[in-house]
Amino acid sequence: MGWKEKEAAKFEGKRVLVVGAGGIGCELLKNLALTGFKDIHVVDMDTIDVSNLNRQFLFRREHVGRSKAEVASAAIRQLRPDIKITYDLDSIFSSKFNLPFFQQFFLVMNALDNRAARNHVNRMCLAAKIPLIESGSSGYLGQVRPIVRDRTECYECVTKPAQEKTFPGCTIRNTPSEHIHCTVWSKHAFNQLFGELDIDDDISPDLTDKGEGVEDGNSGGEAAPEENKEPSNAMNGVASSNGSHSEPVDASNEAKPVSTRAWAENVNYDPEKIFDKLFYDDIRYLLLMEHLWRERRPPTPLRRADTVTASASSSTASSGTTDDPNKIWSLAECADVFCECVAALSRRKNASETKILHWDKDDDDAMRFVAACANVRATIFGIPCKSLFEIKSMAGNIVPAIATTNAIVAGMMVVEASKILSGELDKLRVVFISLQPNPRGKILVDQIPFEPNPKCFVCSEKRECHIRLNPAQMTVKSLQDKVLKGALNMVAPDVMEATTSRIIISSEEGETTDLEPKTLEELSIGNGVMLMCDDFQQKLELRVVLSESKTMKGDEFEIMQDSGEEKPEVEQDSRKRKSVAPPEEFDEQNAAKRAKI
Repeated sequence: MGWKEKEAAKFEGKRVLVVGAGGIGCELLKNLALTGFKDIHVVDMDTIDVSNLNRQFLFRREHVGRSKAEVASAAIRQLRPDIKITYDLDSIFSSKFNLPFFQQFFLVMNALDNRAARNHVNRMCLAAKIPLIESGSSGYLGQVRPIVRDRTECYECVTKPAQEKTFPGCTIRNTPSEHIHCTVWSKHAFNQLFGELDIDDDISPDLTDKGEGVEDGNSGGEAAPEENKEPSNAMNGVASSNGSHSEPVDASNEAKPVSTRAWAENVNYDPEKIFDKLFYDDIRYLLLMEHLWRERRPPTPLRRADTVTASASSSTASSGTTDDPNKIWSLAECADVFCECVAALSRRKNASETKILHWDKDDDDAMRFVAACANVRATIFGIPCKSLFEIKSMAGNIVPAIATTNAIVAGMMVVEASKILSGELDKLRVVFISLQPNPRGKILVDQIPFEPNPKCFVCSEKRECHIRLNPAQMTVKSLQDKVLKGALNMVAPDVMEATTSRIIISSEEGETTDLEPKTLEELSIGNGVMLMCDDFQQKLELRVVLSESKTMKGDEFEIMQDSGEEKPEVEQDSRKRKSVAPPEEFDEQNAAKRAKI
């Protein structure tokens, strides 16, 4: 047998799961196919947006609105007709992606864009005893991290920074679920109206986002298409599918798309007309995409006149000032600020030589426009509003996606996958992409993976977590949603009090619904009580020990070490860890652990 045959034989029976077919995922699939991997399964619930086309090179303009997993799989088949590649158009949290599903793979490779999904895949791979290669990028920074159970630290062994800064375009435009999504959208709205136009700053809903097969999630490349629904001609003046504004439609003329900027100029930047377009017409247009709202709360269209009526009928009197940066503005105040800022910014735009304004968080008009715009959009989607100060801190920390970084990350992922394929686990490396060469002159900084963190509540034998909260104010519902599902990323937790074996939270629908509004104190759960938490889907068992803090309010809580101290952002043990930026220096103890490549 020649060397080619020996190399080809290594890939036989080695099925790989790729989770995510976006920026890193497209590059990864191409690399896997060209390296020789023959059996690949792709999972991604997203559809292709026009803003993806400048960095996700398996997609073309005619693919906009189609499944990323489907189109990427088809592109790989064209690249290598002999390859077996299948896909699922579904969320990785779906119950069908259970332990037996993961156990059919030799290796799992993450190309995800959110922490909750990363945590979930990490736990499933640990339970299935399958190696995982984790990846991520943030602007020009990136990293690749191999994870092998009982050999390396897992994804959750180290605390991550609180804020993720890159977001899928379709989430921003169509289905925001967090306030940061509304803040990003509002910055894009500023550029569309007053700034330098960029295709990635599109703010209008896109009807071509069909969401094909989202509910079915059929594997094997057989996703069921969703019937294409066209907007009614009765809807005049709504956004078109290419992110532009359409003029009213009549029987003799087809709608002609007009850019948001051109439309605003045509109405002389009338603040109330712009308000109604962004928050009423465009939202009505979004509601036509019925598949988006089958399992989500649909948005509520809002006219400018509605905010005036709501203000007049509200029992809560407004303070009449929006100068306090820590105050959360009422809906009426947000609408007023929006209109004031549109008028001020349009005057400044017309007075400038370039007719272009540049957004700056320290520009009062620009920042107040984004804050008001974000809060109005948040209200429409049922998301709690934030203060000007909070929005300013978020709006100033948004990092763009860089295609070159994604390509480097995907290449390093396949290098580490090849080591696992060859059984050379001792050669596995964590690799960071640095902005500048380190003292050794390296842009790609490598290090030996750390051993599992003995304090990790996911992969250690202890599996214990200490949480400080106020039992008199924390409800069972908040414990379930904010703590267990939110902070600890459990999917379907069952919770039992350790000493009495009383069930507090059940994953069976309706079994503990009557307990949800009760506080922990009402159930005699307080300081020192241990809760046994079990997530059957993730095969995760966790002991949660409660510590009382009477100064905390509502659903506030802190995750602590078992010593009772608040958990820091980075574990202060003998190992130095970084989540994105590579370490520039190593202490003597850790330097001895690392090999230089």
